[in-house]
Amino acid sequence: MTTRTLLRSGHVISMDPDIGDLPQGDVLVEDGRIAAVQPEISADAEVLDMSGRIVIPGFVDTHRHTWEAPIRGVAPDATLDDYFVDILDTFAPLYTPEDVHAGNLAGALECLDAGITTLVDWSHINNTPEHPDAAVQALAESGIRAQYAYGSANTSLADYWFESRIAIPADDVRRIRSTHFASDDGLLTMALATRGPGFCVDEVVAQEWALARELGLPITVHVAMGRLAGRFGMVRQLRGLGLLGPDTTYVHCCYLSEEEWRMVADSGGTVSVAPQVELQMGHGWPPVMQAIEHGLRPSLSTDVVTTVPGDMFTQIRAAFGAERARVNADCWQANMPVPDTMLTARQMLEIATVNGAHVAGLEDRTGSLTPGKRADIVAIDATALNVAPVHDAAAAVTLCADVANVDTVLVDGVLRKRDGRLLADTARALRLVGESRDRLLAAKEEKRAKATA
Repeated sequence: MTTRTLLRSGHVISMDPDIGDLPQGDVLVEDGRIAAVQPEISADAEVLDMSGRIVIPGFVDTHRHTWEAPIRGVAPDATLDDYFVDILDTFAPLYTPEDVHAGNLAGALECLDAGITTLVDWSHINNTPEHPDAAVQALAESGIRAQYAYGSANTSLADYWFESRIAIPADDVRRIRSTHFASDDGLLTMALATRGPGFCVDEVVAQEWALARELGLPITVHVAMGRLAGRFGMVRQLRGLGLLGPDTTYVHCCYLSEEEWRMVADSGGTVSVAPQVELQMGHGWPPVMQAIEHGLRPSLSTDVVTTVPGDMFTQIRAAFGAERARVNADCWQANMPVPDTMLTARQMLEIATVNGAHVAGLEDRTGSLTPGKRADIVAIDATALNVAPVHDAAAAVTLCADVANVDTVLVDGVLRKRDGRLLADTARALRLVGESRDRLLAAKEEKRAKATA
């Protein structure tokens, strides 16, 4: 039996150039798939009244360490160097599978609440074989579309982040692949989150890239975050190892050399930028425009809620403001007019939706309101005081709206948020993540007491 849902009379921003924007339009969903996007549709369907709503594709977050939700805001003033010590060498070794489950469940629901329908979960917390199972289970419980990126353990900063000789355990990656991701067609898919050159010796880098390609997994790796990582020349090293390819997403890229930008572009690689973290923690200027200038389609990501907010509105504005500030300052110093190519509010919506789907390797399924794609749809309340009156619908989303204005969220055609309320057991998620916080803080204090005894 066919299940139909009709989103009626919204201001539709399809992000599909063949459909464009419909100031008053309908979106028909059949069995989880977008069936039609037209000014008016008649169908026997459950009707969701989108009057006063801006209807957009769901946001795509292409890089988030979702497991960190129980320690949200614990490092508000951290630099990148602080993060390695305060998070990866202090909290990460204390994480149990239950903590990972709590973090991924609460973190994924946080995404849905904020209109993020697709998430790349960069999960470098696999301290035991039970940890990845807990992470994947929580993603499945949440109902989000996610790419689970299997990463290393984090039980010792020295062992895992300084010329590490410990490779991600191939047998466990194969187990997770066969157990949870036998098909690549599901709501959840899999990738490999690798540390890359500079953090690992060449032998480990080659092993992890080979493992990903053996299993047909996309690869995601941090590069050029901060001047030190920039000096590693990580992309250049990968080129020397013969490992560059279109299956790899490069995260941050703030200090890539001109040569490395060309290498990424020429190899068909993709880019994820985490603007608020990059500005706040010292990674460097978010290189959104640099990526565009090299023919790439950059995406946005949150990175860590230990230090920054976990919503896409923050990332959009951080990237938009930072890039325009940088260009304006450079032009002022050079006594020349600003170029016509500065980022626009409309571009930021493209970057946060269809570009994100492209980077996650899911553009055939999501990222735009295109008939045939899966129904990952978000409606923004445009009648709220912080959004109304609307003059430019794309700008209303990117520069005016916030999480409180996310009225309706569908993932794969399933309602996950309606009338501003998540359709999930949020009380349970909050209880679990609160219990995890308390346990982690107690374990941290116990560890400190033993060290000073």
